[in-house]
Amino acid sequence: MNSLITISLEQGLIFAVLAIGVFITYKILDFPDMSVEGTFPLGAFIFAKFITNGFNPITSTIFAFIFGSLAGIITYFLHIKMKMASLLAGILTMTILYSVNLRINSKANIPLYNNSSIFDYGNKIVVLVIIVLIIKILMDLFLKTEIGYLLIATGDNETLVKSLGVSCDKFKLLGLVLSNGIVAISGALMAQSQGFSDINMGTSIIVSALASIIIGDTILKRSTKIKGTTRAILGAISYKLIGGFAIDLGFAPTDLKAISAAIVIIFIGYNNMSLFNFKRNIKER
Repeated sequence: MNSLITISLEQGLIFAVLAIGVFITYKILDFPDMSVEGTFPLGAFIFAKFITNGFNPITSTIFAFIFGSLAGIITYFLHIKMKMASLLAGILTMTILYSVNLRINSKANIPLYNNSSIFDYGNKIVVLVIIVLIIKILMDLFLKTEIGYLLIATGDNETLVKSLGVSCDKFKLLGLVLSNGIVAISGALMAQSQGFSDINMGTSIIVSALASIIIGDTILKRSTKIKGTTRAILGAISYKLIGGFAIDLGFAPTDLKAISAAIVIIFIGYNNMSLFNFKRNIKER
């Protein structure tokens, strides 16, 4: 049981990085970006490419962020320049990245057991906590800048941003670049944690990310002082712990995707019922 909780906590921290990335598009920009299902394994494959060519794990992880950011540019180009719907642009980027990921190392699965990882620098959970906190703090500081406020405003009210004489497109580009770059870091961390990168590791990853965000919002929805990034982190850890407890109760690992979907359904249903009851109470008054 203790080992199961430890593994769930480790994965929860890795998914916390993923959740922060998706938080930018899903919560801030209100952009359903499906490309993360390709960006997550892209980060893993880029890391594998550089680490197997003699680079150190920190540099390899940074390269994962850079190449992940480039994936965000593809989605931006398809959506803004080619005038495609956001959902379709993300799906097409994800499809393109599937072939790109296979091209990077010419294999669908790259073992990394004999290579160094970022976890060689200390205890795995401690290293992950430090990484998550660094990303969270940097993200929070960025969102307090003028550019950060305009990014938030772009998702809330594009008309307002345009009235200021500012182009919304460049902030959408910035959001997609940051989001996919952070998601790629999560993929690189997962590859280092499990000791391999696999072409299918991004399958349904968007569900896990959204589940983390939804759980974080649900658990702490009455608190106005807790930042969105903190909610995403706590939601991701809770989500993986719930999955770990489900396995401990006797569910098979093959049931995890169904469990993930059930978690999302339950929390969305709870949120919708709470909203319905709130509106009904307002009307009765």
